[in-house]
Amino acid sequence: MTTLVIAEHDNAGLKGSTLNTITAATQCGADVHVLVAGFNAGAVAQAAAQIAGVAKVLHADAAHFADGLAENIAEQVLAIASGYSHILAPATAYGKNILPRVAAKLDVSQISEITKVDSPDTFERPIYAGNAIATVQSTDAVKVITVRTTGFDAAATGGSAAVETITAVADSGKSAFVSREVAKSDRPELTAAKVIVSGGRGMGSGDNFKILEPLADKLGAAMGASRAAVDAGFVPNDWQVGQTGKIVAPQLYIAVGISGAIQHLAGMKDSKTIVAINKDPEAPIFSVADYGIVGDLFEIVPQLVAELG
Repeated sequence: MTTLVIAEHDNAGLKGSTLNTITAATQCGADVHVLVAGFNAGAVAQAAAQIAGVAKVLHADAAHFADGLAENIAEQVLAIASGYSHILAPATAYGKNILPRVAAKLDVSQISEITKVDSPDTFERPIYAGNAIATVQSTDAVKVITVRTTGFDAAATGGSAAVETITAVADSGKSAFVSREVAKSDRPELTAAKVIVSGGRGMGSGDNFKILEPLADKLGAAMGASRAAVDAGFVPNDWQVGQTGKIVAPQLYIAVGISGAIQHLAGMKDSKTIVAINKDPEAPIFSVADYGIVGDLFEIVPQLVAELG
């Protein structure tokens, strides 16, 4: 058995999600190969070769891979799929766009967002917004799997795998890259941040989110929000944490004015330490919080900032 990991990257460096996926791949009990499909992405292939647990890196280089179009990446995966018992990708927008196409073409069932590998054919994944864990056994010849990155530690460096250049498939012609709008911020990226400060409906308005900025600055934190705050137009969509937003598991998660709807808890309850600030002592967020402060956030947050010096 050999496992293939589809690397998520920007043609310059590996995304952190790939490292978590490689850890899951090593637990499937087979050699791990990593596919780097990109354009002028030699540096990415070399970086992947240095990840512990990787036996080989397959590098496919072509201009039509530059923007990670799922139609082209999926065809590249299918071109080499016959040599693998498992095909894994991170459960990010990138992986979720590619693997369903691969599973459909291979006529197998995809197993989504696994958080644990019990054996090479048995995996655990959350269901019902994380309130239950399903143990899924697959009898398919090829296991096509997306990996919830918060369920696995990032793979370490220290490997010395060989890099093999493979023939790139032709452009499928089914899609074309038009443009990309990238949100730029001096703060850490939400899914990779070690500390996150999130606000909810209790913030009252978008302007009130400025109250959280000094706290985030002191802690070097990313800024997040609940779906209620995003739907209300307080903050951008890419701040959303939860079942329909981003799944995070930082070292410290501070929830301010967030009641704790089940969909939000599903996206952050694996955080190492959770601090909740809410004026409602019965708010569901306190059921998962390690530390809770009942009170007015407009008084408590400035006090926290002052205490942090």
